[in-house]
Amino acid sequence: MVIPALDEADTVAGAIASARAPGAEVVVVDGGSRDGTTARAREAGARVITAPPGRARQLQAGFAATDAEAVIFLHADTWLPPGYADLVRRALAEPAVVGGAFGFRFRESGPALRVVEWGARLRSRWLRLPYGDQALFCRAVVLRRLGGVPQVPIMEDLDLVATLRRHGRFVLLPADATTSARRYLERGVARTVLRNSGALLGRALRLPRERLAAWYRR
Repeated sequence: MVIPALDEADTVAGAIASARAPGAEVVVVDGGSRDGTTARAREAGARVITAPPGRARQLQAGFAATDAEAVIFLHADTWLPPGYADLVRRALAEPAVVGGAFGFRFRESGPALRVVEWGARLRSRWLRLPYGDQALFCRAVVLRRLGGVPQVPIMEDLDLVATLRRHGRFVLLPADATTSARRYLERGVARTVLRNSGALLGRALRLPRERLAAWYRR
């Protein structure tokens, strides 16, 4: 289990707690937090390492630090469902499966958030492009063979999914990872949806990722 974090003191312990399972190692990769994230993560039972900030760099550092046969990439504000380990184990018992993702649900409620959830289900099922907040997982041997996590400044999760799909079956599990809607609520649901859609379109048009990242983070 690899959890990238940057100033996530309020959420990281919950993510770690949801990841507890027999035989599961949790590695939190901190990108320079100043709010006590590393202390909270250690208190919650995770191994903490550091890496330069940037989700792709942090994910790769965490992946390189573990020798597990399968790796789950979990956002610091996302919780795995009960029994997640058995679901992943059963999925990877099929030799053709190289990886997969969970479903998507917010912990908060509201009509606008339900619409976002509906859109995420359509994107996952029809476009086969789950986002990183759906707890992506894969066989470690496959990811090593592919050179690790794609090192791009934005949307490394979609690149990872697309790469895995070219090398085997990518499955969607019948249980939801639940994530915080804080960023949608802070920035506005409609504005966040438009920003995410614009980034997805820019990726499809093969715009330079550095430009997309700069635009997205304005």
